[in-house]
Amino acid sequence: MISCSLYIHIPFCSSFCDYCDFYSVNINDINDYYIDSFINALIIDIKNQIKFFDIKEIIYCYIGGGTPSLLGKKIRILLDELYKIPEFSPIEFSIEANPESVTEDFLSICYDSGINRLSLGVQTFNKQSRLAVNRVFCNDVSLEDRLALVSRYFPDMLSADIITGLPYQNKKTILDDIKRLLAFKPVHVSLYSLSVEDDTPLGEKIKNKTVAMPQCDFLDSLWLLGRDALLKEGFEHYEVSNFSLPGKECLHNICYWQMKNWLGAGPSASGTIIDDNSGSAKRYTYLNNVDSYKKSMREDRKDADKEQLKKSMPSFRTANCEELDRITLLKECILMGFRYHKGPDPYLFKQRFGCAVEECIGKSLEKWKDKDKMLFLNSFLYDAFTELDYWTSHHIWQFN
Repeated sequence: MISCSLYIHIPFCSSFCDYCDFYSVNINDINDYYIDSFINALIIDIKNQIKFFDIKEIIYCYIGGGTPSLLGKKIRILLDELYKIPEFSPIEFSIEANPESVTEDFLSICYDSGINRLSLGVQTFNKQSRLAVNRVFCNDVSLEDRLALVSRYFPDMLSADIITGLPYQNKKTILDDIKRLLAFKPVHVSLYSLSVEDDTPLGEKIKNKTVAMPQCDFLDSLWLLGRDALLKEGFEHYEVSNFSLPGKECLHNICYWQMKNWLGAGPSASGTIIDDNSGSAKRYTYLNNVDSYKKSMREDRKDADKEQLKKSMPSFRTANCEELDRITLLKECILMGFRYHKGPDPYLFKQRFGCAVEECIGKSLEKWKDKDKMLFLNSFLYDAFTELDYWTSHHIWQFN
C-alpha cells in the first residue's frame, strides 16, 4: 500500500483568458444538476482509484481548474464527500480561487472544512494588461478588496499567481504588482513568465498583429525583476516559477517535481503511480470531456471490489493510459527533479534505478555546479540528457 497526493480538476470557468489552454467549460451554459452529477462522478472516480492502486492514504490534496471558486456553496458537497473516504487525510489541502468569483461563503466553507492553503489567481493589477488578454474582473470590487477578504480567512496560508510578459507590462508595472501583492502578506508566490501557445486566442492575436509583444530579452528582464523583488523580501526561489517564505513550499507540487505518487481526478487530470522496486510507472490522463467523464462513472460500480476494478475500471475508459519503462522514468525524474532547488530525491532515485544521480550525469553536474540550473534549465537539461543517453547505452543491463 502506498501514500500519495491527489489532484482534482474543476473544469468550469465564467470566461476564458486569451492565453489559457487548460480545459474548462462555461459555467453559464450548465445548471445545478450538471454540477452535482459532476461532483458525484469525481467521488466515484477517487474511490475507485484508491481501490485500484491500493492507496493507504492521501497525504496532500490540490483542487485546481478551471475555477474551483465558481462552485460557491457547492464546494461543501465535494468536501463533505471527500472526508467520508477513510484514506483521505491530507496534511496540506489546497484550493485555487479567482478574485472575481471568490466569496465570503466560499471561503468560510473552505476554512471550516479543513482547507489550509488557498491559491489566488491575481496575475496582474494592471487593468490595461488584464483587458488585453480578456482577464475579466467586476468593476465594483477591486483586487485589493478580494485579497483583503481572502487574507482574513487564510492569513498564513495565502498563495498567489503573478504573470510577467503580458501585453502593456513594463518594469514599473511589475514592481507595482509585487508591491501591491506583498501588502497582503502571501507566504507563497508563483511568478510565471507568459508562454503563448499557438492555438490560443492570444496566439492568434499575436500572429494577426492585433497585439504586440515585447522582445524576448525584455520579457526575461521583467521576470528577473520580479524574482529579485521577491528575494529581497525574504522569499526563497525553490522551484523554477515558485517562491515561498521558509517552510511554506507547496508540498503537493513537490510530489510532481520529485516524481512521487499522485492521483488525478476530473477531465484533463493526470495521475502517475510508481513502482519504486522496478523503476517503472503507470500514467493516465483523462480526456478533455466532462460528459464522457461523467458517463464513465456508473453509480452501480462505486462499490466495486478491487478484483473487479483490476479487470475493468470504468473511469479509465475515458483516459489515455501508458506504461513508463525504467529509461523513460529515469529521464522524467531528472527532467522534473531539477525544476526543484534540491534536485531529485536521492533515496528514491537510488531505489528505483540502482544508481545515484551523480553516476549518470556526473559531468553535467560538475559543469553546472556553480551556475543557476533553474535559471538556465533547458541548457542544463540538454547537457544532462546528452550525457544520460551515453550512460544508459553503456549500462543497458540495468534497464532490461
